[in-house]
Amino acid sequence: MKRRSFFKKTTTALGLGLATSSFATTTTDQQVKPPVKVCATIDQEKVFFYAEVIRESIKVVHITDTHLYRDDERGIPYRAFSRRMAGAYNQTTHFQSRLATNPEEAFGQALEFAKEVNADVITLVGDIFSFPSEAAIEWVQLKLKETGIPYIYTAGNHDWHYEGMEGTLESLRDTWIEKRLLPLYQGNHPLMAAYDIKGIRFLAIDNSTYQINEEQLVFFTEQVASGMPLVLLVHIPMYAPGRNILFGCGNPNWGSATDRNFELERRPKWPEGGHTQTTLNFHKKVFTAPNLLGIFAGHVHQNSIEMIKGRPQIIADDNASGGYLDITFLPLDDQDKELIF
Repeated sequence: MKRRSFFKKTTTALGLGLATSSFATTTTDQQVKPPVKVCATIDQEKVFFYAEVIRESIKVVHITDTHLYRDDERGIPYRAFSRRMAGAYNQTTHFQSRLATNPEEAFGQALEFAKEVNADVITLVGDIFSFPSEAAIEWVQLKLKETGIPYIYTAGNHDWHYEGMEGTLESLRDTWIEKRLLPLYQGNHPLMAAYDIKGIRFLAIDNSTYQINEEQLVFFTEQVASGMPLVLLVHIPMYAPGRNILFGCGNPNWGSATDRNFELERRPKWPEGGHTQTTLNFHKKVFTAPNLLGIFAGHVHQNSIEMIKGRPQIIADDNASGGYLDITFLPLDDQDKELIF
């Protein structure tokens, strides 16, 4: 696959300032260990992951679907493309208190919580923006810097989408990553990156077009071969039986026949033939990965958990309505090892 210009500006060995972490190189000759045994417990927005491979506590604040609409005079030339989404979330109702809120207030509260709990990392998995506004992106960068907490970002389908703008989903994503979103990746590859945090490898893979490309599949395959315990971060949830079309990455029913929103969102219709074989291969690879602890996603604006081949996929409520996940990875106590494993 030909590398695009914005990839040339990235490096493959640039850390994020995460404690004991960096962009990780892989060792494909390392023997893959037997499947990791995972225990996950959930109490509303609190998530606890236990596994023998977890050596020390890791605190993650997981944010998705903030849908910030902040804009300024620089956005005037794009108002024909941003108008609908600019008004979509400027007033919301908090999912718990039922009081009036808005995306900026909700995002600020999530960051304040991250500071209170001394989070190791903030994961931002897409649709942080309703469209790629310079003002909103700069505001988020400032707010993240003020926390002093490292973060991982991967894009959602709205982050790079100006509705009605001509181009394929892939070309529009490339364009607005390069023009606007690139600083959020902090020098790392925009479509795929790996970050080691206290012995756990977090993989941020952009599936915001609902599809996976060949380079991303190769990258994920190499990460599985590394033998490291993995956590997958994606915007679009991986398909699970019984879930609707929004669980669209690897969904066998995804395609033009089920695309109900292409006119509303003023974008190209999903392909007639559905997913590429590469995307379907990625779905299979994810759920046969023996070292995968779990998947964290967004997009559907509602808390959800699916168990797929014994691996949990956990989705956060939309941050526009105050949602986020308080995730803790913990070692197993000896008594729990004996009882459960």
